[in-house]
Amino acid sequence: MAIEGKQERGREPRIRLGMVGGGSGAFIGAVHRIAARLDDQFDLVAGALSSTPEKALTSGRELGLDPSRTYGSYKDMAIREARLKDGIEAVSIVTPNHVHYEAAKEFLRRGIHVICDKPLTSNLADAKKLKRVAAKSGSLFIITHNYTGYPMVRQAREMIANGDLGTLRVVQVEYSQDWLTEAVEQTGAKGAIWRTDPAQSGAGGSTGDIGTHAYHLATFVTGLTLDSLAADLDSFVEGRRLDDNAHVLLRFEGGAKGMLWCSQVAPGNENGLRLRVYGTKGGIEWIQENPNHVCFTPFGEQKRLITRNGAGAGAAANRVSRIPSGHPEGYLEAFATIYTEAARAIHARKKGGPVDKAVIYPTVDDGVKGVVFVEACVASSKRNGAWIALR
Repeated sequence: MAIEGKQERGREPRIRLGMVGGGSGAFIGAVHRIAARLDDQFDLVAGALSSTPEKALTSGRELGLDPSRTYGSYKDMAIREARLKDGIEAVSIVTPNHVHYEAAKEFLRRGIHVICDKPLTSNLADAKKLKRVAAKSGSLFIITHNYTGYPMVRQAREMIANGDLGTLRVVQVEYSQDWLTEAVEQTGAKGAIWRTDPAQSGAGGSTGDIGTHAYHLATFVTGLTLDSLAADLDSFVEGRRLDDNAHVLLRFEGGAKGMLWCSQVAPGNENGLRLRVYGTKGGIEWIQENPNHVCFTPFGEQKRLITRNGAGAGAAANRVSRIPSGHPEGYLEAFATIYTEAARAIHARKKGGPVDKAVIYPTVDDGVKGVVFVEACVASSKRNGAWIALR
């Protein structure tokens, strides 16, 4: 339920937030709303919550929104909210991929900051156009690669930047699930229907849905830039039009090599995001399903377990930790970190000052790189795994 924003002594006023998509029954919409409110930085005050006006109104009523600020289309919402004295300052876009470009463009053109689910768009042409629109608008653009919000992901990134692993050599990242092992899209499952539809999802299936998360996590933590890739994509389920499994070889600038596996047809795997990085001085491992730990092994020494807020955790991890040691922080808190980083950047922008260098969030540039990754994977696989340069 939306809560009327009040400026409290010693704190910034809550940012007025709108939402496109994410209405009744939408899992990711609820996640975004929880993340936006967890650190008390946003008030949801408006929404175009469904593709049909009737469903949008029903969803708005369920969330306690003012009916006058529950819209039948995102364009109507962008136009009116930009004119209101107390109109939204930022908008969350949580629709299927093919809607991202047009929706984000409407808000950016009117000076409204955008927080958008990944991938950025369903195709590279739209991604490039959206980047230009964002640059021209001057508004902030945040992509919710939420796994970068985990404290121990920030810990791993800090350790690598500090040289604890030495020169990086090998990057192994995987994201495995099993929920598309059967043709659930044929049973009417809404989330499966659009994710397996090229018109809504884009050229990539598992590569776009979870492969982009794995790719971004690897580059975020290591700081490496991908030079080229060779991909082997499969649609194992009969009749499926997009890939449900991918094996990708990676070559990074500077000489490091990597492998990425993403699959949604791997029985026994629920949300198996895992990153391993090896350098000349040691190795590191982080597993999303046990997110409060990082394993660090200096070469020739025993494995060390670094815990969130425990011995060995550094400033980057502590900065985004909320609760005491031994109380696990998970998926929702990581998502909230992205929203809170966005709020800090928005407040800085409102004051006309620079954003604190410690504030980190995925940008429209990261979004473009994700779409480049997907389309390069598809192109490589069509050429029997040929190496594709990412330029």
